[in-house]
Amino acid sequence: MDVIPAIDLLEGRCVRLYQGDYTRSQVFNENPVDVAKQWVDQGAAKLHVVDLDGAKTGKLVNVGAIEAIAQAVSIPIQVGGGLRDRHSVQQLLNIGVQRAILGTVAVEQPELVQQLCQEFPGQIIVGIDARNGLVATRGWLETSEILATQLAVQMAELGAVAIIYTDIHRDGTLSGPNLEALSELARSISIPIIASGGVSSVTDLLSLLALETQGVTGVIVGRALYTGDISLKEALRAIGPGRIQDIPPDLDFTTFA
Repeated sequence: MDVIPAIDLLEGRCVRLYQGDYTRSQVFNENPVDVAKQWVDQGAAKLHVVDLDGAKTGKLVNVGAIEAIAQAVSIPIQVGGGLRDRHSVQQLLNIGVQRAILGTVAVEQPELVQQLCQEFPGQIIVGIDARNGLVATRGWLETSEILATQLAVQMAELGAVAIIYTDIHRDGTLSGPNLEALSELARSISIPIIASGGVSSVTDLLSLLALETQGVTGVIVGRALYTGDISLKEALRAIGPGRIQDIPPDLDFTTFA
């Protein structure tokens, strides 16, 4: 399972919000490039970057910081926040971003999602942010009447390469992931799901690993990495892609029976 560090950008700085509340932000680093390099040095294979200003305003704002991160690291980065037209997606892909994350437009303009999935195959992820099972949009400031599972099925049919599922009530709270909602979502679609929100410990990561066979192939970790509740190296050892290869070939599994 991929462990993907999150870098949330607000006014060019690396911050974390509490339950998506812009008035409850905590600055962790003034230089997001330094943060990106730190996660790469600790073994990250991917990075998750969110333009919080963009999510709120509906257009990319932190382009300079995103480009600087893309140029500074050699691993793939996925970016979301304010991507509501083709130009914004093309702009990100042109500066070295590997995958663009669409959110609000998935609800408001599903035909645009389909068009972008066809034009940029394998590069469009749909982020589904849910509040009590209903999809939130426009930087989590509005809540629709659409069920998260319903939207996921539609986006999978339109060609999204993966779904990022965030439980807003758990995001930034270190209260643990919503395993029930993730399992329900996984039963509804066949494309990969990346979990987000609430991860506070390696125990939480191991609980998510139990859903890997259902299609939960990655987890985005934010606040817990910045507070030190989780060590990225420890997380990668626990559930990262290399864990199977690290098992000695002569290990006798019958001793665990």
